[in-house]
Amino acid sequence: MRQVTVLGSCGAFPEPGRACSGFAVDWDGFHLVLDLGYGTLPRLLTHWPDGRADAIAITHEHPDHCVDLHGLFRIRFYGGSGEPRLPLYCPPGVLDRLQGLEPDAELTEVFDVHPLPGTYRVGPFELTGLPLPHFVPSSGIRLQDGQTALAYTGDTGPDALLAELGRDADLFIVEATDRDGEVQRQARNLMTAAEAGYWARQADARHLMLTHFWPGNDRGISVAAASAEFGGPVLAADEGLIVSLG
Repeated sequence: MRQVTVLGSCGAFPEPGRACSGFAVDWDGFHLVLDLGYGTLPRLLTHWPDGRADAIAITHEHPDHCVDLHGLFRIRFYGGSGEPRLPLYCPPGVLDRLQGLEPDAELTEVFDVHPLPGTYRVGPFELTGLPLPHFVPSSGIRLQDGQTALAYTGDTGPDALLAELGRDADLFIVEATDRDGEVQRQARNLMTAAEAGYWARQADARHLMLTHFWPGNDRGISVAAASAEFGGPVLAADEGLIVSLG
């Protein structure tokens, strides 16, 4: 079984019944998580009992992408599982942000930390993190297993590295915040759905999934805008959606 399950799809804060950024990757028995924002941990525990992940990758330190990693820490730290440390791939700011929630315990007692950007062998994958523009250090993540590739931007502004990140990806998960006023900023740190479609086309990705929707936005409008630029199949991330890959 090779599939991606959407744990959460909202940016900034979750809409009712939804969660913020997060994806569970099931790959021939290997379990990897991409981001754990607000409200994703209960969904992960439903998907994998006891949160049985083999590795975690977090794109950046904003809480809508990482705060539920702290809940997973508490499961392992206080649950007395006695398991080996969990490999965690992330920019340095992630642990700094979460350590403030648990000042009397060391997060590295649970997590075996590997800094992003960088390239690593993670289970069946070559995991590559590429630096992308955001308000804090942030890495897009590419997972490659042979000829099959999954890529995820996390949060980003428009950048030429997006074409490299998503090159020929079977599924390119791209942020499409569509936040009012963002396109007028001199330094771009988020994207529109139309820009998500443009960069997926530049990458020659096979399928595009939009995510990180600003709460209250019409997702149908976002899909239409991305489709006009991409020209291929476009999905909107929706909590519980499962996409099979290979």
